[in-house]
Amino acid sequence: MQGLHLTADLRGCPAAQPAMTTPEALRELCVAAVHDAGLLPVGECFHGFPPENGEPRGVTGVVLLAESHLAVHTWPEIDAVTLDVYVCNLGADNSAKAHRLLDTLLAAFGPASVARHALQRGAAPTLERAA
Repeated sequence: MQGLHLTADLRGCPAAQPAMTTPEALRELCVAAVHDAGLLPVGECFHGFPPENGEPRGVTGVVLLAESHLAVHTWPEIDAVTLDVYVCNLGADNSAKAHRLLDTLLAAFGPASVARHALQRGAAPTLERAA
């Protein structure tokens, strides 16, 4: 279960861009970014929230990866996006691909500010033998 978990909280994202409010636009952005990063999508789900008082609402989306997942949540009403990228590194080190995916999405949303975090998950496997 070794892996790299990247998160980013984006503020000041232009709310008018289609990926903020349209499930298909967010899907196209995410799937293209996944392919560009060299990761393998194996499933996906995107859901748009209905307008409230005539104002558009956000989208939540997940792309399941052979390497793990990408999750995106948009809030056009507060110009915010959260990104969550997790890749397993057991068979190969996918860390550079995870960073590339996150960087591509950051560039696409064009936030005024970003809080990024990285977490190394899982311990290196050890071989233990009974005495």
